[in-house]
Order: sequence, then C-alpha cells, then structure tokens
Amino acid sequence: MMADSAGTSKAGGRKVISVTAEPATRHERKERTRRALLDAALGLLADRGFGSLSLREVTKRAGIVPTAFYRHFASMDELGVALVEESMRTLRDMIRSARADRRASSDIIRASVQTLHQQVRAHEDHFRFLVRERYGGSGAVSRAVATELRLFSSELAVDLARFQYLREWSNEDLHMMAELIVTAMQATVLDLLEARPGADERIVRTAEKRLKLITLGVPAWRSRT
Repeated sequence: MMADSAGTSKAGGRKVISVTAEPATRHERKERTRRALLDAALGLLADRGFGSLSLREVTKRAGIVPTAFYRHFASMDELGVALVEESMRTLRDMIRSARADRRASSDIIRASVQTLHQQVRAHEDHFRFLVRERYGGSGAVSRAVATELRLFSSELAVDLARFQYLREWSNEDLHMMAELIVTAMQATVLDLLEARPGADERIVRTAEKRLKLITLGVPAWRSRT
C-alpha cells in the first residue's frame, strides 16, 4: 500500500480506503488522498462526536500512514472544519437556486423545502455530523458550524432584499427574517434525521407551514427608521 494514494477496499469486513488506480498527476493523487481522509472521518462519525476521533483512526481507515495526514491537513481540527464547509456548500448552492426562482412565494417555499429534504436524505452522514457538532460539539469545529450558519443567514438576507415587497426593509429586519428561516430549516433537518419510516411527507408539510407562517406578516411589516 502506498502512503499517499487511496481508493476503496474491504479488510476483515471493514471498509478501508486504499489504492485502486494511480491518478495521472501529483495534484490528482493529493486530491484523491484528501478525499479519502474526509470520507474516512465522516464514516467514523456515524454515531459519535468529532472530538472523539483520533488521527490514527482516520488514517488507518483511509489507508495511509499517519505522517501522510499532514500533507493535507495541519490538524484534526482543520479536517473537521473542511468537513463542515463541504457539508454546507452544496446545500447553500442548491437552496440559492431554489430562491432564485421568481414564482409566487409559496412555490419558492415548496421548492426550498423539497431541496432541503432531498439533500438531507442524500447526505444524511453530513447532516448528522453538522447537527451533532452544532448542538454538542466544542472548539474549532463547532465554531465553524456556527460561522457557516451565519453565512447562510447573511446570504439569505441579501437574496430577500431583492424582492420588491422587501426593498423598504432595514438590513436589521432582513437579517432577523433570514435567521427565523434558517432556524426553521434547522428544525426540519433535525425532524428528518430523527424521523420514523414513512414520516417524511408529514415533516415536509410541517416545514412548508413553518415557512409560510414566518412570511405571513411580511406584507404588513414596516421597518422603523
């Protein structure tokens, strides 16, 4: 086994990431091993907090020697922060696409909730990691989750300001509304992760109602100057 190139295999009934084919360039080899480390860490986090992971566990599962870890991350915290950023990036991009739709607000809400539902079900490991670190983590990884959520909220506030009926709102009020929406979405993620089989449709309906309730007062609200 090479120290700095990885694919996927099984050893002793356990999934291990190891060499399958030699990438064409040094950059590709480095990216492939970095990906293996991220996947290894995420796989180990299925039922535990990030703080309990050791570098040796992660490198063993990734199929590389421990010293090779530092070619990709300066520390375990840096790896954890990279996982947070990766977990949030795709969701932000997809929700942004749903919000860019200029149909009726109820259709935008429905599209956003459907996107969130699809993302949670497609990437449950990522979302379990985010939720666990958001509410029970500590240190750099927990702070990274909080930072990403603030960024998500700030981006949403900017998008909200583009709607004609919100252009007279103050920045403070736009951010307050964005924070309410993000909090509602966090509740939906938690509901989906804890859901029993067959409960998704009910959870999606509830999520749509939450967001509609938040937006009901929009036409009557006037920001104070």
